[in-house]
Amino acid sequence: MGPTAGSGEDKAMSELRKKHRVDLERLTITSRPFKTLSFFVLAIAQNLERTCSSVLKKGYQLKTAMLLVVATWLLLMFTDGLNEKHLQELFWYVRFGLWWIILGVASSIGLGSGLHTFIMYLAPHVALFTIKAVQCGRVDLKSAPYDTILLERRPSWLEKDCLQFGPPIYHETIPFSKILQEVYLEAILWGIGTALGELPPYFLSRTGSVHTALRTKYSIIYLITAVFSCLST
Repeated sequence: MGPTAGSGEDKAMSELRKKHRVDLERLTITSRPFKTLSFFVLAIAQNLERTCSSVLKKGYQLKTAMLLVVATWLLLMFTDGLNEKHLQELFWYVRFGLWWIILGVASSIGLGSGLHTFIMYLAPHVALFTIKAVQCGRVDLKSAPYDTILLERRPSWLEKDCLQFGPPIYHETIPFSKILQEVYLEAILWGIGTALGELPPYFLSRTGSVHTALRTKYSIIYLITAVFSCLST
């Protein structure tokens, strides 16, 4: 009875693993959109809960930094140190950062549509800036770091004539490092977004692997127990 029961249990576990693997392969945004999105939301919620719990328990430095930021903000608000111009400037920087990070996340996730925002936004932006810089012989074209493609807003330097920027600084070639200094921030923010977009699938697969490891561990324990019970009888 012992070996037969152990063999049957092992076969059942093998069939369960196979079924689980097939279900994971079929779980895509196009075949099962609601189930995939529900797992996605659950994974984000679970990891946000763990992050918040870890910060509340151990993140003393982060909590101190947040308190300092809030205190500084309140101090500036109540002492008229932060006027409308500064708020508008801060808003544009936040909007600029979120825009490129969201584009990176969208490119990483894709949602089964093949959407790649590097080809649609980042590469054209870098190419247009490089062409304009070569035409004008200078790289100080932006009015601010956030003077880039942003939603439906076109960069101000794209429509300007080269005479509006002044005489050329580089008459023959522009060093690659000089152009890189003007576009690296957008590329870094976009790259951060792509990395963030890979986190939910990673945590989902990690959760699945942990559960698989636990099932394997329990099946081994059951097998050892069955062997000992068989030997004892």
